[in-house]
Amino acid sequence: MKRLLSIAASAMAIAASPVAAQDIAITGATVATGDGSDPITNATVVVQGGRVVAAGSGVTAPAGMPVVDGSGMWVTPGIFASITNLGLVDVDAVADSNDVNASDSPFGAALDVSPVINPNAQDFGYSRAGGVTRASVTPGAGASIFAGQGAIVDLGADYDAVRHPRAFQYVEMGERGAWLAGGSLTSAHALLRNALQEAGSFGDAAELSSSRQTRGNRPGETIGLDSRFSPGADRSGDVLLTRFDAAALVPVVNGEQKIYIEVERASDILSALSLKDEFPALDMVLVGAAEGWMVADRIAAAGVPVIAAALRDLPVSFEQLAATQSNVGRMVDAGVTVAIGGYDSSGDHPRNLPQQAGNMVALNRVPGATGLTWGEAFAAITSIPAAVAGLEGRVGILATGAHGDLVVWDGDPLETSSAPVRVYIDGVEQPLTNHQTRLRDRYRSLDESQLPRAYER
Repeated sequence: MKRLLSIAASAMAIAASPVAAQDIAITGATVATGDGSDPITNATVVVQGGRVVAAGSGVTAPAGMPVVDGSGMWVTPGIFASITNLGLVDVDAVADSNDVNASDSPFGAALDVSPVINPNAQDFGYSRAGGVTRASVTPGAGASIFAGQGAIVDLGADYDAVRHPRAFQYVEMGERGAWLAGGSLTSAHALLRNALQEAGSFGDAAELSSSRQTRGNRPGETIGLDSRFSPGADRSGDVLLTRFDAAALVPVVNGEQKIYIEVERASDILSALSLKDEFPALDMVLVGAAEGWMVADRIAAAGVPVIAAALRDLPVSFEQLAATQSNVGRMVDAGVTVAIGGYDSSGDHPRNLPQQAGNMVALNRVPGATGLTWGEAFAAITSIPAAVAGLEGRVGILATGAHGDLVVWDGDPLETSSAPVRVYIDGVEQPLTNHQTRLRDRYRSLDESQLPRAYER
C-alpha cells in the first residue's frame, strides 16, 4: 500500500508542477516532417518557446541553444491518435471505472467527455511512452445513436489535458446505430434527420449563438465551442430531443462543430454523404468506412475525410462483407483524405498506430494489394488526423509555428523494433515511465526473498 501511495503521490507531483518549454536543437538525425514526404537524413530540428522554428537538412542550430546529437536517431512529430477512449477508462471490464458509454443516460448529443477525462489514467502514460502526443477522445454510443461530444487532448504529464473541448459530435449509424434506434437503419436515419431539423429550428427560436473560448495553453488559442441558448425558448409541440441535446446539435447544423459519423457499408456511406444535400453546412467526417473503397470516388468528390482502420479484411458483420486490407490504399489513390485511427481487436491501443502504418507500407509487397508509401503512411498517423480534427499545420507536423511535439526514436518509427527514447509536448520533455515500466523494473530483478509466501517451496 505504501508503494502504491508513493507512486500516486509522485504522479500527482509531476502533474501539479509547472514546467517551462525547453529550447532545443536536435542535429544529425533522420527527420520525418509528417507532411507525406520521405524522411530526410542528416537533418536538424529546432524548437524554441514551445514551437517548431525549423526542420530540415539545411537548418543550423542557433548560437547558444542546447544541442542534442541525433546521430543514429529518428525525429518525428508526435503521433495524433483518432478515436480513442484515453482518460475515460481505467479497466474496461469494471463499470465503475469506464465512462465511455452512457447506456442509461437521458441525454445523448449533450454528453461532453471534457469534464471527466483523467490524465492520470494508465493509458495516458502508456500512450505517451509510445510516442502519442495528442489524441481525440471519443464517447461511445450508449442509449442513443448520439454518443456525445468528443474532445482533443494533449498527453502531457499535467492536469491541463483538454485542449479542445466539444471538438466534434459522434454519431453511430452502422448496425449498432440501427439497434440503438429501435432495430433498423430506417429508424436511425429518421432519428438523425429529425434531430438535425429540431436543432436547426431550436437554434433559430432560441437565438442560440456559439462563441469561441480562449482559455488554453496560449492566449487567444481557440479550443472549443461554448453554446449558449435562452432557457425560455419555445419547445412546445412535436419534439423528441431534450432541450440540452437540441442545444448541443445547433453548432453541428451550423457547421461550427464537426460531426463524426460511424458507418461501414458502401450504401450507408452514400446515405451519410447525402445528408449534406439537406444540411449543407455539415462538417462531416466518416469513421470506419470498411467498404469505403467501393465508393471512394464519391467520398473524394464530396470532400469528406475518413478515419479508418489500417488493415480490416475479416467481415465480422454484414456491413463489412466487402472489407479488404487494401481499403485505405485504394481510398487514398482515389483522392480521399484518410487518417489511420480506427482499431480492431488486434493491437487496439493508440501506441500501436506506428505498427498499423508500417503494415500499410508492407502491404505494397503483397501481389495485387494496395498500400501506402512510407511518407503517406506516417502522415496518416500524424498530420492527416490532425487536419481531420481541424488542427492542420498546428500539430502532427514539423513545420514553422507548429506545436513543439517531438518524438526521438531509436530507429525507423514504423518498424516494430523501434521505440521512443524522448518525447516532447509543446517543447517540454515528458516522462516515459508508467505502470508497465515500473512493473518491469520491479520484477525483472526481484530477489526471491521478496516473493509472496505463496511462492515459497
